[in-house]
Amino acid sequence: MASSFKLFSSLSSLTTILILILLSSLCTASTAPTGTNSPPFKRIYAFGDSYTDTGNTRSATGPNAFTYVSNLPYGSTFFHHPTNRYSDGRLVIDFVAQALSLPFLPPYRSQKANTSTGVNFAVAGSTAIPHEFFVKNNLTLDITPQSIQTQLIWFNEFLEKQGCRGATKNSGCTFDDTLFWVGEIGANDYAYTVGSSVPGSTIQELGIKSITSFLQALLKKGVKYLVVQGLPPTGCLTLALTLAPDDDRDAIGCVGSVNKQSYSHNTILQAKLHDLRVQFPHAVIVYADYWNAYHTIMKNGDRYGFKEPFKTCCGSGGDPYNFDVFATCGSSSASACPNPSQYINWDGVHLTEAMYKVVANSFLHGGFCHPPFDYLLSRKQHLG
Repeated sequence: MASSFKLFSSLSSLTTILILILLSSLCTASTAPTGTNSPPFKRIYAFGDSYTDTGNTRSATGPNAFTYVSNLPYGSTFFHHPTNRYSDGRLVIDFVAQALSLPFLPPYRSQKANTSTGVNFAVAGSTAIPHEFFVKNNLTLDITPQSIQTQLIWFNEFLEKQGCRGATKNSGCTFDDTLFWVGEIGANDYAYTVGSSVPGSTIQELGIKSITSFLQALLKKGVKYLVVQGLPPTGCLTLALTLAPDDDRDAIGCVGSVNKQSYSHNTILQAKLHDLRVQFPHAVIVYADYWNAYHTIMKNGDRYGFKEPFKTCCGSGGDPYNFDVFATCGSSSASACPNPSQYINWDGVHLTEAMYKVVANSFLHGGFCHPPFDYLLSRKQHLG
């Protein structure tokens, strides 16, 4: 009798354990994404510069010094061929699309692209301030005619081609299921005025004004879910390090004056986003803190596998930075390192896929979005 009781007790305990395991599995299955779950968004529209451009720019139309994006080793890590992305592989926007179970965004200029799940309007070399300003001030470094306002024109033309004129209930003409992602924009404006008589304060004022006008135009169309990236610490880019004097360095070895400039730009941008939240209370407007995400990664590079914070993976010229502005990545004089995942800088201005991946994770899961990206997703889920 005692042995029977022990056996029953053991079986009962085993059954309890199995039930708990089953319940745990069911709970996990209910919250984890699966292939049958619908993506939270049906499409993404993206804007920005070379950090977000997935192919609108080719070598022939690229910004000064970086005119080989259609050549290997661009694209070599993930795609194994050039895609006109300024990296060895995927960009932040690519990782965002993957995280939301959507295809990579096709460039607007692609004639054969399937645009049903989104379009990328970003252009390498693009500015926040309209191109005419740079022409008027004889700032010849800016050879890219497109600005963020050009991208807005493209977006309006795209909507018209979809039959979106005036008030309409067509699914492609409303934005309830659309994420708008505005990649960093404005860094080129500052770069194009280096060495000129145009003060940085003028660029900041005009640039922020243009970005704000662009965001207002989107929000007036009924955009509900909007992510706006700030500028990265541009003083950490190899190009900045080669141009600045050695005594202009901050605590992590970047160009201090340039980092202060981008930080100041971001501070004003965040204030404008606060005003837009008040003006458009129906919208979720998220600030993606590129500056602090990048800065944090720089301070903890070993944790992410980065061994080279400043030296370019793809370039020429040898130590200390492997960067020559007259023989950049993709040219016959340049070559790529065998281990891009250990580098933050890809070609002197743009980043490696490994760095973009860590930055994207910082935005999506690491607390560098304000409000958090999870809040945006929860609002989307709640509103349907």
